[in-house]
Amino acid sequence: MSKENSFDIVSKVELSEVNNAIIIALKEIQNRYDFKGSKSDIKLENEELVLISDDEFKMSQLKDVLIGKLIRREVPVKNLDYGKMENAFGGTVRQRAKIVQGIDKENAKKINNLIKNSGVKVKSQVQDDQIRVTGKNRDDLQKIISMIRSAELSIEVQFVNYR
Repeated sequence: MSKENSFDIVSKVELSEVNNAIIIALKEIQNRYDFKGSKSDIKLENEELVLISDDEFKMSQLKDVLIGKLIRREVPVKNLDYGKMENAFGGTVRQRAKIVQGIDKENAKKINNLIKNSGVKVKSQVQDDQIRVTGKNRDDLQKIISMIRSAELSIEVQFVNYR
């Protein structure tokens, strides 16, 4: 009897790497000439980024700096869900970005449909905020991984527990 092989599809963001990226971005902002005298700041509060800046233009520059640092630290920027920009204290603007952890129902359904419509002989099941894919042939699992990597998803996914 052949053994079942499996892997899990997850969507996780390493918060320590996000914190490191924030520290590096803040250092760059302090040293940049166009941010001299600015009230720009980035904070991490309960899996949510809070960006504060003087105006919308500086906010877009602040986001560009932060996204560059997040990409450099291999943090998936697709998992940032930006809220609307709002006025804050002292004539500044604030924007919140929720860090999405786990696969929501909509994306899980989309991934399951991709797997079922692929014609590859594997089974998939949703387990809380991750998806387990099992199959007898490891080559089939590799096909599923490459298919999901090339799919257009609103979140970044990782493949773990491959056995």
